[in-house]
Amino acid sequence: MTPRRPEVVALDVNETLLDLAPLRAGLVELGEAPELLATVFARTLLTGVAAVTAGTWCRFRDAFDAALAQLTDLSGPDRARLADTFLELGPHADVEPALRRLVEAGIRVVTLTHGSPGVAEAGLERGGIAPLVERSLSSEVIRAWKPDRAVYLWAAGTCDVVPARMALVAAHGWDVHGAVRAGLTGVWFARAERSYPAVYDPSALVATDLAAAVDAVLALPAP
Repeated sequence: MTPRRPEVVALDVNETLLDLAPLRAGLVELGEAPELLATVFARTLLTGVAAVTAGTWCRFRDAFDAALAQLTDLSGPDRARLADTFLELGPHADVEPALRRLVEAGIRVVTLTHGSPGVAEAGLERGGIAPLVERSLSSEVIRAWKPDRAVYLWAAGTCDVVPARMALVAAHGWDVHGAVRAGLTGVWFARAERSYPAVYDPSALVATDLAAAVDAVLALPAP
């Protein structure tokens, strides 16, 4: 079934909206290679998702610390200082115009992350775009990690819309796949990944960049 224009667009936070460059710089300051960030970030996701899959749960910050402990010899205080850097992230240059177009089109905008509460808010404030976002949602509230369908259903319920009236825009294929499987409109765009995985649900909208992702959302037929 062809998706309809959503009432609410939820956007992923880390990498999708916020630039992780300060984390990369923090690793370099601590004597680590900048390329290590990608592996640390992936291991963080693996740790959190594996915990939930196995029937337990951990905070994003604790999963990040565990990933650093597994992959580096950094001390506990150094790992904590690096984790604090998440509060220093700012939005990518293409975020402000994208959010503004959605708001001007009458679409409600929220953020949806399994990251630490306060990170999205701090980044949006730093970029001067907090007024464009209705609310920031962290699934730590329900002790879950994306792509668990419970996260997307919780987000839709919190925004008082049925899943079909919410879209999830993200630069991570696994996140978009989870949203689609939960009944949301999934929109993937290329930033950290080159392509949307062919093994995932093909009903997702695929775009070359964030601006094109917004084009795809706005091009959907009215409900």
